[in-house]
Amino acid sequence: MTATEHLNLTDVTLAYGATEIVHNVSLTLQHGEIGCLLGPSGCGKSTLLRAIAGFEPVKSGTIKMLGRCLSSKAENVPTEKRNIGMVFQDIALFPHLSIADNISFGIRDWVKSEQSKRVAELLDLVGLPGVEARYPHSLSGGQQQRIALARAIAPKPDLLLLDEPFSGLDANLRETLVPEIRDILKHESMSAILVTHDQMEAFAMADKVAVMQQGVIQQWGTAFNIYHEPKTRFVADFIGLGEFLQATIKDEYSVDSALGCLIGDEPLKYAPGTPVELLIRPDDIQHAENSPLTGKIVSKWFRGSHYLYHVQLEHGEILPCITACHHDHNVGEDLGISIELDHLVVLPICDPETGVCDLQEAEVVQAQAINL
Repeated sequence: MTATEHLNLTDVTLAYGATEIVHNVSLTLQHGEIGCLLGPSGCGKSTLLRAIAGFEPVKSGTIKMLGRCLSSKAENVPTEKRNIGMVFQDIALFPHLSIADNISFGIRDWVKSEQSKRVAELLDLVGLPGVEARYPHSLSGGQQQRIALARAIAPKPDLLLLDEPFSGLDANLRETLVPEIRDILKHESMSAILVTHDQMEAFAMADKVAVMQQGVIQQWGTAFNIYHEPKTRFVADFIGLGEFLQATIKDEYSVDSALGCLIGDEPLKYAPGTPVELLIRPDDIQHAENSPLTGKIVSKWFRGSHYLYHVQLEHGEILPCITACHHDHNVGEDLGISIELDHLVVLPICDPETGVCDLQEAEVVQAQAINL
């Protein structure tokens, strides 16, 4: 391990009986880094989190933290000896204990003066000073979640695990609470892993995101990487909004499509004439009043600061388009559009019945120019 390497999973496979749930997962979390396991229900993310916590044994592979082996086929350090904190979806504060006693539950072996000092310090950190004597029922859901976090980090664990802790909160509260929790963890220089199925939550909270499908990590990288530079078709489809546009490789650097000839900065790996798909994000298509390229609006969605339109091109292709909120157009109108691609994301054609592609990985290059 390097000096900054905090948690290391190498070829971790987990199984319930003969059924494998997680397959050969490897990832590294640096000191003070917040990671996220993101994916649809049943993809294995919570099972992997439980294995890191010590609740599930590994079938093969190793889990190491700070150079110490926590889990392998031959070894399994008990959960209580891993120095790992956890925050759960149901919060699970003790209703019969005061806020101070809830927070100090994991540091009861500390001297009383140090307990009181740590409780006061954490209440200041989570923005709830002076509530020591109150009880959980007197706090709002967001306040209770802050107290649950304070309780988890009170003993200064080496790693914090958060299992969908915000899913029971309303959307507006999540939007404010998630970045606040991130700031608290950064203040404590605490390494953490969040499990969620909410992409915006993952983007707001994590330094690195692991996108999981059927027990496999499809991609491990920053939010920018997985959104703009997806490595597989699943990541391209699962992350964000977007449509797949049929295209054909024209030459080493360009593709022909309904949007014209799109050119990349780097050579593509496909032979000329190969049919492919292009990933088109809503922000790739911009409203342009006098553009020679137009599409008919087939749907519109007001999103406050902007409209999300779906426009149909001449030969039936439907693409998303974002406009400023004052560009209010009706369904059925023609809308002038321009293409503002930063990345040319080229994917192999998948079998429509099986979803299997001849090549699983996407080809992502910087977009250099567009000739319509």
